[in-house]
Amino acid sequence: MSFSHPRAPRAIYVPPGAGLSRWVFGDRYTIKADVHSTNGALGLMEGIVPPGGGPPPHIHHKEDEAFYLLEGELELLNGDRKLTAEAGSFVFVPHGTVHGFKNVSDQPCKMLIMFLPGGVEQFFAEVGTPADEDTPPPPPEQYENDVANAMRIVEKYGATYV
Repeated sequence: MSFSHPRAPRAIYVPPGAGLSRWVFGDRYTIKADVHSTNGALGLMEGIVPPGGGPPPHIHHKEDEAFYLLEGELELLNGDRKLTAEAGSFVFVPHGTVHGFKNVSDQPCKMLIMFLPGGVEQFFAEVGTPADEDTPPPPPEQYENDVANAMRIVEKYGATYV
């Protein structure tokens, strides 16, 4: 049995500071690679999660998700287990698994988030508000708007909030 992998039509390069950035749930996510640039193979985002930040628990029904922490510390829910991940940690969450994360420290957390296959990263582009380098974080009440918008479109991206 062989495994074939869809090939991206070309190598891609995204320089530092580049990529579509959005504020979602009070966190800043920058899409570095998406379903279009990788021919569906993956989606990759850089996430900056402020203290107390993170999404509500959810399930991806089609995509696996992986996290690599670059800076800071997160409490992650992976199925029925909670674990604390610090800089240098890698966490893989298979599709169909309830998961979420929260920055429980007093410092921002920076991480890479990968979706396999790609597609879910488009949710962040659709639900978020622009987060260019000079755009300050939205006010806390924006979080409630993000949750309402997310609940409205989440099923379109094959996910469910729990």
